Formats: sequence, C-alpha cells, structure tokens
Amino acid sequence: MTRAETLLWRHLKAHRLARLGFRRQAPMGAYIADFVAHSCKLVVEVDGESHDFEERLRKDAQRDEWFASRGYRVLRFTNEDVLRNLEGVALAILQAAEPGAPPSLTLPRKGGGNGESGASDGPKEA
Repeated sequence: MTRAETLLWRHLKAHRLARLGFRRQAPMGAYIADFVAHSCKLVVEVDGESHDFEERLRKDAQRDEWFASRGYRVLRFTNEDVLRNLEGVALAILQAAEPGAPPSLTLPRKGGGNGESGASDGPKEA
C-alpha cells in the first residue's frame, strides 16, 4: 500500500467510518479494490501518478464499469487529496455511504465545510 493508502486505512478503521466495515485490498472478480464497504456497496480507490496516463484511465473506466454493474459506487481520490485533506476525504466517503447520497460529491476543503479544494476537484466517481 502507498503512504496515502496506509494513512486512509488507519483513518477508516479509527473513526466514524469504522462502522461501515471497510476492507482493504479486497478481491472483487478480476480486480482488487483499494477499499470496499460491502455494507453500503462503496468502493474507494486512491490513485497515484500512474493513473494520469491515457491507457491507465481507460482501464480504470472499465474497472469502474464492472463495479457499477454489480451495484457498487466508486469514489476516486488522488494520493495528494488524501495526504493534503484527509478529513475532507473521510467526510466525502461518509457522505457517499449514506443512503440516498447524491451521485456526485464535492471534496470538502481542508478544515471542514463544503466548497472547492485547492488540491483537487474532489472525488472522481464512476
């Protein structure tokens, strides 16, 4: 796991998100989800620099479609999102896990509140 994934995993297990029962590096079909909460059908992916390349983006889209075809929502964050705004990432995950959550969420700014984040446009959802 990357540094960002390790940081997020510790946060998922130690805070309000622990009740969702996230699993890390979970096999799902031919894929391995960075984090998955089967209880709310939510997959969280933390993407590094390799995900900026066109072929990787295409493979990510195929993978996201596979998860979606099985009823899972996919949230994508960059390593930078996690390292610079862990609380905002955690809040976005918590909001996405709620029943009736909107299909698209904005990553809250560091320090709380909703709005634009200087580090990111927010989670990328499939």
